[in-house]
Amino acid sequence: MTSDTPVDEESCHRILHAIDIIGVRWVGPILLAGARGARRFKEYRALVPGISDPQLTLRLKQLQDRGLIERTVIPSTPVQITYALTPGAEELISALQPLAHWSERHRAS
Repeated sequence: MTSDTPVDEESCHRILHAIDIIGVRWVGPILLAGARGARRFKEYRALVPGISDPQLTLRLKQLQDRGLIERTVIPSTPVQITYALTPGAEELISALQPLAHWSERHRAS
């Protein structure tokens, strides 16, 4: 099965841009944690086993800078901070689903 859309250099650059985002260690599990309902830092940490607090902080900030995570400060005592996926992150996750299915079908046994 082939696509009717030819792959050109510009398309390749767009694909590489996406890979630059999702290829960074911990980004996939963090996005998945957000898709599973994580909102607070501790919830993300619980859903991403093995990640350190400094690494989670760094990745959340990077994803926020890329417009994939929205950070909200709730003024209360103590201050609460929540993190939520943006529509762009949800779209990215949806776009990755066919790749995940392909990978499962072609995984070496």
